[in-house]
Amino acid sequence: MLKGGVPSAAFLDSGAVMPVTYGSIPAPRTVAVDFGAVHDTKGSSKSFPKHETRHVSEHKNLARCARFSLDGRFVATGSADMSIKLFEISKIKQMMLPDANTRDGPVRPVIRTFYDHIQPINDLDFHPQSTVLISGAKDHTIKFFDFSKTVAKRAFRVIQDTHNVRSVSFHPSGDFLLAGTDHPVAHLYDVNTFQCYLSANVQDLGISASINQVRYSSNGDMYVTASKDGAIRLWDGVTANCVRSIVGAHGTAEATSASFTKDQRFVLSCGKDSSVKLWEIGSGKLVKQYLGAAHTQLRCQAVFNETEEFVLSIDEQSNEIVVWDALTAEIVTRLPSNHIGAPRWLEHSPTEAAFVSCGTDRSVRFWKEIL
Repeated sequence: MLKGGVPSAAFLDSGAVMPVTYGSIPAPRTVAVDFGAVHDTKGSSKSFPKHETRHVSEHKNLARCARFSLDGRFVATGSADMSIKLFEISKIKQMMLPDANTRDGPVRPVIRTFYDHIQPINDLDFHPQSTVLISGAKDHTIKFFDFSKTVAKRAFRVIQDTHNVRSVSFHPSGDFLLAGTDHPVAHLYDVNTFQCYLSANVQDLGISASINQVRYSSNGDMYVTASKDGAIRLWDGVTANCVRSIVGAHGTAEATSASFTKDQRFVLSCGKDSSVKLWEIGSGKLVKQYLGAAHTQLRCQAVFNETEEFVLSIDEQSNEIVVWDALTAEIVTRLPSNHIGAPRWLEHSPTEAAFVSCGTDRSVRFWKEIL
């Protein structure tokens, strides 16, 4: 079902997109952490580099989600004010310099603002090859924005779903996308035809809970869903069949995020039971548990840093960003979030020591390693 197809940019309307302006994706900073190999690692935790942070923009309502482009050059944020802001990372860094003000005035890192939803935005993703950003929202739509056009503020294509679109994820080919919705099974769309596919064994699964997050693996062979029933489910990327269910991964609490490691051997999940967990895909076995951060209210994210040496999440009670050594599962630092109230979302750059936090206070903050 997912094989073949047309070139990934073919879904764009003729003349709708200028030549792709993405840079080449930098070689990933990775240390190929083998989480299954080391058992007794206490006392050998790494130090998390010191970071500086800056308020870079503010929405008119809650800042609800963020996503980096694969090459790390852009980050987008979505809000309850129904707008999307697109930032250029180089301009954020320039803004953070002591002499940031130029003869032309202050540096403005927001390079595009899109307005086309009529309800709050839940999730975002960048097309892997083209200058296209997609958004999923409570208005039951997935919208396609061409950010190569400086004046375009509206979507150039729209998928009308049947449910609240809670999460979106592009297949690495760019030919398909997944929508996690209030429906219990992810909706798989062909972006060239907009045809929707559902898992063939959906009736056999007996699930009814909404999906909080859906994410493809790096080669698209699998995808993972985190659901409101507390389960993490693994799906075949070709047949769209469920191949493993980790029922009660977060007890009876919601599973709020799930994503693959780069080698696709493990899934990192977060839940409203105040736990972050690492699961081995082959066996479904719990490999690591990252504890000590309270998150019971928000759709909390747990993310790896770019080298997968550290795990980051949010402590809602202390309003801190908590960082664990990924291998030892020991907390190595707690960073005051600088938000008024706990952040709603964390997103780490795939290419460098930098991340974004989005707040109930409407603000977007950028964090980067102090070099």
